[in-house]
Amino acid sequence: MTFAIPGFDYRRVAVDGDVALNVAVGGTGRPIVLLHGFPQTHAMWRHVAADLAADHTVIVPDLRGYGASDKPEVVDRDTYSKRTMAADIVALAGKLGHERFALAGHDRGALVAIRAGLDHPGKISHLASLDVLPTLDMWDVLHGSTAAVAFHLYLMAQPPGLPEQMIGASADAFFGYFLDLWTRDPQAIPADARAEYLRASREAVTSIVADYRASADIDIEHDRADRTAGNRLVMPVTVVQQDWGAALGFDAAALWRTWADDLEHRTTSAGHFMAEEAPEEIIKMLRSLLER
Repeated sequence: MTFAIPGFDYRRVAVDGDVALNVAVGGTGRPIVLLHGFPQTHAMWRHVAADLAADHTVIVPDLRGYGASDKPEVVDRDTYSKRTMAADIVALAGKLGHERFALAGHDRGALVAIRAGLDHPGKISHLASLDVLPTLDMWDVLHGSTAAVAFHLYLMAQPPGLPEQMIGASADAFFGYFLDLWTRDPQAIPADARAEYLRASREAVTSIVADYRASADIDIEHDRADRTAGNRLVMPVTVVQQDWGAALGFDAAALWRTWADDLEHRTTSAGHFMAEEAPEEIIKMLRSLLER
């Protein structure tokens, strides 16, 4: 690992059998866990984590299959399900002495956070989601030519073999495409951070694809079961998104209201990587959430 959050301690924590997560821990006070997205590592939270650590215990792991965390071989449909990854995070917090904690996720990490909130409502005090929809809704709103913006979802949903081969053959070009396309301020991801994200993703092609494949399969089943049962997020929830719902022809806030009882939905002028492009905005949002 060559790109670390200054002032944070690093350790490996076993969470599920032989699976251990790489985690940075800093600060003292009420705990909050920050989960990264694709194609990044925990380091995307460096600005936000440093600020929150002034008065919170801040826990910033690499998700299973990403960064310096373990990348187990797929043994069944659950290996990279968001349910399994959420259980990792609850176990991680418990190992660090926190039975209840706030949770914020970006992109893939937000899907893990949502699943943690649904599966472990007594563990999650507050929940923040940055720039995703819940899995079931995400697939429902993609249709026609507008679905082209999510071509990578369809590529990585294919059976094992071809997606890994295609992405592995041009890993830097593939992952770098999203870092460039989704960033409105290119300076927000400096060269050393970009190099770290590309290196980490290049070394995790198989597990990243497995994570996405699960979201086209078992994750949908889990979301649909919760919707059928009427399960909802019962903790205070804040959602921050680009205004891509309007661009794609749906009401993102309305979709979120079907999942959350206590919801604040915001849009931002920042790009997808908002924790790096607009850290002050995200810090203010999280601090406001934590006071609810």
